[in-house]
Amino acid sequence: MTKIQKQCAICEKPFIPKTVNSIYCCKICSDTAYRKRKVQLKKEEQRKAVASRIPDERKYISVPEAIILFGVAKSTLYRHIRQGRIPAINLGTRLVRIDRATIEKMFPIREDTSGMKEFSAVKLYRLEPEDCYTIGEISKKFGISDSSVYKHIRKFSIPIRQIGKYVYAPKSEIDSIYNSE
Repeated sequence: MTKIQKQCAICEKPFIPKTVNSIYCCKICSDTAYRKRKVQLKKEEQRKAVASRIPDERKYISVPEAIILFGVAKSTLYRHIRQGRIPAINLGTRLVRIDRATIEKMFPIREDTSGMKEFSAVKLYRLEPEDCYTIGEISKKFGISDSSVYKHIRKFSIPIRQIGKYVYAPKSEIDSIYNSE
């Protein structure tokens, strides 16, 4: 029975996962990842709120507004201003205004990709016995039960073919699930 090792996404230590989907070695790493995701979501919501308050017709915007709209570092903006690549007006302390049209040409507006799913091309499989594993072969090779193999096949929508009393699944898909690191 072969145990598959993965690397924790947080602490990067090797571990033996309890399920195929496990990406964290322990509850502490899982909780840390959860907190990081929550902080990231909160920052993104704040960014969206501030970005929605900036009128589109305003010709000059402040440096913090440019950072939020275009996702550019503050040091990068000030470097471009110093080099004369971005026209700016200094109205006083912390009142630098930047030409919006020039920035839009240099840096495209950051698109919101958090809610969008990427659709991959349809995969074509050869379900001939020489290109596939049987369920029994999968369970022996990876040291899991037949019922777990069936659960994973349903969960990951892996195509199967039954010939007589044997059920075949593509080797490429099975290997990618159980050998993923």
